[in-house]
Amino acid sequence: MADSISFPVGARSRQAARIVPVFLPFRGCPCRCVYCAQDKQTGAEGARGITRTLRGAAAAVESQPHPCELAFYGGTFTAMPGNDRRACLDLLLSLREKGLVSAARCSTRPDALGGSALSELRSGGIDLVELGIQSFSSAALSASRRGYDRRTALEGCRAVQESGLGLGIQLLPGMPGCGPEIFLEDVRTALALHPDCMRFYPCLVPEGTVLAGWLAEGIYAPWSLEETVSVLGRALDLAWQAGVPVIRLSVAPESAFDAAVLAGPRHPALGALIQAEALLQAVERAAASLGRPPRQIILPRFCQGFLYGDHGVLRTRWGSLGLGPGRISYHDGGMAVLS
Repeated sequence: MADSISFPVGARSRQAARIVPVFLPFRGCPCRCVYCAQDKQTGAEGARGITRTLRGAAAAVESQPHPCELAFYGGTFTAMPGNDRRACLDLLLSLREKGLVSAARCSTRPDALGGSALSELRSGGIDLVELGIQSFSSAALSASRRGYDRRTALEGCRAVQESGLGLGIQLLPGMPGCGPEIFLEDVRTALALHPDCMRFYPCLVPEGTVLAGWLAEGIYAPWSLEETVSVLGRALDLAWQAGVPVIRLSVAPESAFDAAVLAGPRHPALGALIQAEALLQAVERAAASLGRPPRQIILPRFCQGFLYGDHGVLRTRWGSLGLGPGRISYHDGGMAVLS
């Protein structure tokens, strides 16, 4: 019987270099995915010339008090017209040479890495590539009309790592064909690749998308908020155990996008709800391994902000473990200690 058990429960968000995003919605995309509303999601509605976009990015970087990270989001960066991509990388190199940018990343698809794409990114100043994998299930990818399969998704991840660039993996739980078990298997597959970071974007149904039509026809139904919190809580716990940071648990708030969402697990504090569920699941697992009722738990101090979930909904489950408020304390360490 163990006297105590220590286990990871994530980490406090470090105040790293500020990220200045450059949104390039739909640019370079070979098709429009059934769930995609990048224009509303990024707040960059309507077409903008690349020159105007980059001029705005340069001004944003130059206004930062410290060196920042530049991030090219939206679209398919490596499939953009060569002149547009070169303009982005030329700006990046110029800002890095001035000491204004300390790191850079871009997002793209796993089937858009052919030729010299990755070497161009490295020489152009990119440090990390986030791949919009969405799922490693060929069936789910087909149902969502992604245009590639599991093998291509895996090959894309390995190609990024073999090039010497950092790898980020984006998954889309709840997309057509992706139920909870498939998503959790996607998470296990991703973690086995040891990426530098991951993002989970629960699938929503924006108006004007193919998915909106499928919703109206009864062909597709999104996950409920409760199911999303439970399943992503499990997924986040798996990532904590593997030591892989999950840097996003929901689509960032954006007024135009929020107004366009017809259905799906949308909540202003979804990330905190998922963290709270992941923490409790980790504690429940540790308590089962302890072999006796726990006496107390010491948590990293940052857990205070999300411990009991929305309006204290998790207090009863904490109490059922025998861990009422008087048996929970906090420290400045990075691990939870159950004894």
